[in-house]
Amino acid sequence: MDFSTCDICDRFKSDASGALRVLPGGRYVSYGARERFAGPIRTVRCLDDNSAVKAAVESPGEGRVLVVDGGGSLQRALLGGNLAAAAARNGWAGLLIHGCVRDRAELRAADVGILALGHVPLPTDRQGQGSVDVPLQLHGLMVRPGEWLYADEDGCLILPQRLA
Repeated sequence: MDFSTCDICDRFKSDASGALRVLPGGRYVSYGARERFAGPIRTVRCLDDNSAVKAAVESPGEGRVLVVDGGGSLQRALLGGNLAAAAARNGWAGLLIHGCVRDRAELRAADVGILALGHVPLPTDRQGQGSVDVPLQLHGLMVRPGEWLYADEDGCLILPQRLA
């Protein structure tokens, strides 16, 4: 991917439409092998149950980015090494986890972008809960399925569609 979140922000800095949404800096840590990734968004909302995350990453990613709203919980990891490997194997460009991950060494080895609020060793209890392809609100910003996420070393952005 050839883009820069800084260049995208420069391009949209005078746009008052609200099309560009910038996730707050310093909140997400990079855990995956890819520092730069972008793609159309698929969403999951779950709290301390990664059943829907597992189902998503085990399906064809087709270059998409999975945005997971885990409620910002720091209690249980929504993604670990096995699921990160599945995401890479199945063609996901990246994952943004509004929650925690685990298995940091395995995440670093997975050829996929992974951003999360933090890490904790405790896994979830899978109880089949979670909602898929629903609008999310992260840090007061709307994130909808089908929109585009751009992430690199400088930040993470949401746009309504792919940049031309």
